[in-house]
Amino acid sequence: MLMNTIEESRFLHLERKKIMFFIYRMGGGGAARTILNIVNHLDRQQFQPILVTLDFNYTYEHDVRDDVTFIKLPVKRLRQAIVPLMKLIRKEQPNLLFSTVPNYNTIAILAKLLSRTKTKLIVREAAYLGGTWNTNLKLKLYGLLYRFSDRVIALSNGVKDNLISRYHVPKEKISVIYNPVDIKHILTESEKEPEEPFLFREDKQTILTAGRLVEEKDHRTLFRAFAKLDDLENKQLIILGEGELEGELKQLAKELGIFEQVYFLGFKRNPYTYMKRADVFALTSITEGFGHVLVEALALGTPVVSTRCRPGAEEILGDGEFGLLADVGDSDMFSAKLAEALSLSEAEKVQLITKGKKRARDFAVELIVRQYEQVFLQVIDEKMRKL
Repeated sequence: MLMNTIEESRFLHLERKKIMFFIYRMGGGGAARTILNIVNHLDRQQFQPILVTLDFNYTYEHDVRDDVTFIKLPVKRLRQAIVPLMKLIRKEQPNLLFSTVPNYNTIAILAKLLSRTKTKLIVREAAYLGGTWNTNLKLKLYGLLYRFSDRVIALSNGVKDNLISRYHVPKEKISVIYNPVDIKHILTESEKEPEEPFLFREDKQTILTAGRLVEEKDHRTLFRAFAKLDDLENKQLIILGEGELEGELKQLAKELGIFEQVYFLGFKRNPYTYMKRADVFALTSITEGFGHVLVEALALGTPVVSTRCRPGAEEILGDGEFGLLADVGDSDMFSAKLAEALSLSEAEKVQLITKGKKRARDFAVELIVRQYEQVFLQVIDEKMRKL
């Protein structure tokens, strides 16, 4: 009998571990991009990935590898996903359920608890939230729910500190793993011709930003900073992304007298060909848990100017070692940093780019996914040791 138990244990170690990834939809945001990179690069000899979303058709679905089991729950509202996800967990019996973003994590936790299976649960926290009384109370509620998970992944040390101080998650439950960035893919895509090649001219200096047109990205500060630059007729600002503030930002560009220099190109599946050709990549976010686009710009050799959007930018840019930093919401300071980046000597530019490319390799997908695999196995093995 003991021998059978030992043999069964060995078999459990040798068989591929089934990892179920749950996300609302595979849209164009950082959470979906992170899930995509993990599922596509997991070691197939050790893991069998299952990707679960709600019933949507979105951008990154087309980039998911063919050998990933892709399941769409028959609902479009997040709160309606609890029961279908619970039933799916019971049916598939994954070794581990992985979720990211607070609202999705809540659904995953409830579905897993209701499933009454031995499936382990890891939630990933990407946001740096809090400050107001109402928000802090909400975060404490998330923290209480996170206690039902087996591990919480923080995508930066700043997010980890926030989880401890505002969510009240025990520090021993938290692992810090940065976002994985597929540098090889980025470099390959950057070699393709942009859809608007006429925009990139030698007589124009190009500042580019990429991200959703929403409040937390604070494009207003970028527009005001750009408007304060000298020699504007020889400069242009390219905006990649779409969102609820597009109309308001176009109006602001008109009011600032820069509408002719600003190009709204919308969402691009391949932003890298644009980022590579820009003279400066700019980010004016109020807060960033990580700042995926900063690493992408560094990898492409494009000088970066960013706000000190906590906690991601300062961690990625080494407090200014790998890019220029300005205070959040300070358009005067940001404009000065843009001017500084645009006027770097060739030697200064080469030095900054070289250091930036080296820094980007710290977030290479091959390195980061191995860290995820180690945590997955640790959590699953904790389960097996208790059997």
